[in-house]
Amino acid sequence: MIVLFLRILLIALIIFLVYSGFKYLFNPKRKLELAHEQKQFYFLDDHANVRKNFSLTHKGVLFEGEKYLGTTTNAFEVVSIFIWAESMSTLKGLTVEDFTYIEDQIKHRYPFAKVEWKSPIKELLSKKQGH
Repeated sequence: MIVLFLRILLIALIIFLVYSGFKYLFNPKRKLELAHEQKQFYFLDDHANVRKNFSLTHKGVLFEGEKYLGTTTNAFEVVSIFIWAESMSTLKGLTVEDFTYIEDQIKHRYPFAKVEWKSPIKELLSKKQGH
């Protein structure tokens, strides 16, 4: 009886470990962290949940964006996005082209949104555009 109980317990433990392993491997936050470490682009967003901020990484810099819902001509859509870097010290080496690329990626996902950057990125982009 005890042997049967131990076998069932061992099988349950193996199933739990396999399940936990798959859950860990396919976790989107882990993918974001991995892309951040490898200095690649990755966009983590719950497109269905407007209240939830999105995160993205590009060239080793982690950004966060806040979405705001509004009206378009015939629907409610995300119409405004504020985006900022998690750490200003990591911005070293990024160019205006990098920020343009990030904006293009956001516009691809939210075509009706106006993207606004928070300081100091806002000032860099306004200098470049000559405002």
